[in-house]
Amino acid sequence: MPATGGASLTSSTPDALWSAPSLRVLRPSAVTCTDLRRGRELDRCSLSVPVGARLLVVSEPDTTASTLLRVLAGLSRADRGEVRIAGSTDPTATGWGRRMAYLGPESGLHSWMTPLEALHLAAWLLGLSHDERARRIDRALRWTGITPAMTERAVSRGGPELEQRTGLASVLIAEPEVLLLDEPLRAIEATERARLLRIPRRRLTILLASRDPASELGLVAHVAYLRNGRVELIAPVGGLDQAGLPLSHAGIAELAALKAAERRLRRAVPE
Repeated sequence: MPATGGASLTSSTPDALWSAPSLRVLRPSAVTCTDLRRGRELDRCSLSVPVGARLLVVSEPDTTASTLLRVLAGLSRADRGEVRIAGSTDPTATGWGRRMAYLGPESGLHSWMTPLEALHLAAWLLGLSHDERARRIDRALRWTGITPAMTERAVSRGGPELEQRTGLASVLIAEPEVLLLDEPLRAIEATERARLLRIPRRRLTILLASRDPASELGLVAHVAYLRNGRVELIAPVGGLDQAGLPLSHAGIAELAALKAAERRLRRAVPE
């Protein structure tokens, strides 16, 4: 699956492989999982996502995509297999922990915190300087549409929409290279949700797990379909249009079936 948008890497990445000139030639994977197993949900699941890709992850059953993202984020442990993020297998802050961010259906914020307190905490945990902290917080607030009047209000008083905006702002503070999104921002109106998730950084790799694929139209370039714990399809979203199929669970499953039939036919009829 090719990377989209002429990807480049953040200046914070020290590895020679992750320098922009090398990237254009080598096009390394931002996210790789190999032979992942977890309970009954992941069974020899393997996936490689190149730098700068925007990938929709859809699964049957629905919970499998969420499980995969939680394993990639280090929130759930796989029974076996390997995860490599930004070239590292180390999930700690000295490995890929600082290069990846996860946002799920729940923000994980303390309800008594204000958005400003939550963002200052996120920036403090990153060890940012005062000026850098102020710069990133201001940019996150502006992108997520959190106004000055909202910043002094407890998240619990602002309702689910303010909580989800603050959760997104918190993960953007880290300026991650890989962003894992699991059913995010569902409390926010569809047009505004799409704007918030259309994060403009070309260097950013996004995996978006969704139970409503049609709502992600325009946000992703490729789709991965997991069934029975394995990846059955990775294809451009445009492949659905070419096959006359909708961006839906049924359409993606049918495209996976068509591609599987094509592979069987090629094996049965040697060139």
